[in-house]
Amino acid sequence: MSLVRRQFLSRAAVAGSVLAAPMVANAQSARFNWKMTSAYGKGSPFYMDGPGSATDLAKRIREMSDGRLNIQVFGAGELIPAFEGFDAVRAGTVEMNHANAYFWTGKTAAAQYFTAVPFGMNFQGMNGWFYDGGGIDLWNEVYAPFGMVAMPCGNTGVQMTGWFKKEIKTVADLKGLKMRIPGLAGKVYANLGVDVKVLPGGEIFPALERGVIDAAEFVGPFQDRRLGLQKAAKYYYTTGWHEASTVSELLINKAAWDKLPADLKAIVSNASAACNVISEAWCQKANSEAMDDLVKNQGVIARPLPDDVIKALKTETNKVLTEAIKDPLTKKVHDSYFAFKSKYDRWTEVSEEAYHLKVRG
Repeated sequence: MSLVRRQFLSRAAVAGSVLAAPMVANAQSARFNWKMTSAYGKGSPFYMDGPGSATDLAKRIREMSDGRLNIQVFGAGELIPAFEGFDAVRAGTVEMNHANAYFWTGKTAAAQYFTAVPFGMNFQGMNGWFYDGGGIDLWNEVYAPFGMVAMPCGNTGVQMTGWFKKEIKTVADLKGLKMRIPGLAGKVYANLGVDVKVLPGGEIFPALERGVIDAAEFVGPFQDRRLGLQKAAKYYYTTGWHEASTVSELLINKAAWDKLPADLKAIVSNASAACNVISEAWCQKANSEAMDDLVKNQGVIARPLPDDVIKALKTETNKVLTEAIKDPLTKKVHDSYFAFKSKYDRWTEVSEEAYHLKVRG
C-alpha cells in the first residue's frame, strides 16, 4: 500500500471516529416521554400498584435510564377504556399498554397462549418457554403484522377457579350460570353451558352483587378480597385449571420501540423481566395471608372443584384447543408451547412433583 493511500485511510478513520462520537453521545442523551395505559383501574394491586406493577415498571425504567425514558402511566378509563389498549398502541396513540394478551383474542387467536392455557404450564414452565424456548420470539411474530412487540412483565402464579354464589357439586350445576371469565377458559365454560361474560376488574363486584353474574374469576385471594368479591359470593373454588400462571403483557408500538437506542431497549427488557419475577413473588406472600383471612375471618367456603367437573373441563379444553389450531399461526404457537410443556412435565415429575410428594408429604 502506498504512503499516500495509508495517510488517506488514516485520516478517514480519524474523521469517522470524530463523527461517530457525537452520534453516540446524542443517542445516549436523547430523552423520551411515553404514555402507558392499562386494562386495570388506577390503584389496582399487582397490576397498577405495588411490586412488579405497571407503576413499578415505569419507575424502574425511569431510574435505570436516569430519566431518559419517562413513562406516564394511565389506569383503565383515564385515557382510554380498559380493553382498547391494543388498538391504542397499534395506532401510536400511546407507546405502551400493560394488560394480558388474552384480551386480544378478537385480533389474533394466538395471543391467548401468551397469557395462560387451560391445564397448561405454571410460572416456571412459562418462563422457560418465554426466555429459552422461543416463546417471546413467537409472541413478536404474532404481533408483527400489527406493528407491535411484546414481552412478559408480570405473573400471578396459580390463580383461583373463582367465586360462586351456589355450591358446585356436578357438571350440571354449571349450565346456565352467568360467569365473568376471559380467554380460552371462557370458551371451555361456554361449551358446558355457561353464559360467559368478559368484564373489567372494576365491574366485577357490582355485577356479582346485583346478580348480573352468578360467578366470577379474577386473580387470587389478595386481589379478589380487595374487590370485595367475598361479600357477594361465599363459595371460593380452586384448582388453577384455567390459569396455572397468568402473564402480564407489556405491549409496545414497534415504530416507537425502533427509535430507542440499544441501551434503553435493554433497560426496558430487563426491567420487565425483573417485574415478571418480583410480581409473582409478591403474590405468594399476599395470597397466603389473604387466603387465611378469607377462610378464618370472613366466612368463605374454600374447596377444590369436584373431580367429575375437572374431567369435563379437561375434555372441553381439548376440543377448544383443537378448534383453535385450525389457524396456522395459532397452531405454530400451540405446537411450540406443548412441545416445551412435554419436556418440562417430564422434568417436574422428578423435581417439583417429587419434592411435594416425598419431602413435604
